[in-house]
Amino acid sequence: MNRAWSIKENYEFRRIYQRGTSAVSGSMVVYCRKNKLGRNRLGITASTKIGEAVTRNRARRRLREVYRLNRDKLREGWDIILVARGRTAAVSWKELNDTFLRLCRKLELLEGGR
Repeated sequence: MNRAWSIKENYEFRRIYQRGTSAVSGSMVVYCRKNKLGRNRLGITASTKIGEAVTRNRARRRLREVYRLNRDKLREGWDIILVARGRTAAVSWKELNDTFLRLCRKLELLEGGR
């Protein structure tokens, strides 16, 4: 993923948490907020509550891959934050992908309601 398309700064995360909308499931939380850039930006977080560094990194990798495989289905111009939860690293790939699409549909992030 291109660094210019990532959300890195703490103030950006806080702004999306406070002013954005969210959808929650057992394996992830999706926060989103419209931006004026004309392209999507992604931020991924995994709390230390999830477990050791190996588990957190695995959860982040899985969320990044779910986003990468589905980014062509998403509407442009959004800041999206994916928050890993306890089940993110252990849940099946199909369930993780279906959960991401369901949450995006709920937040109206999918193009054409796919």
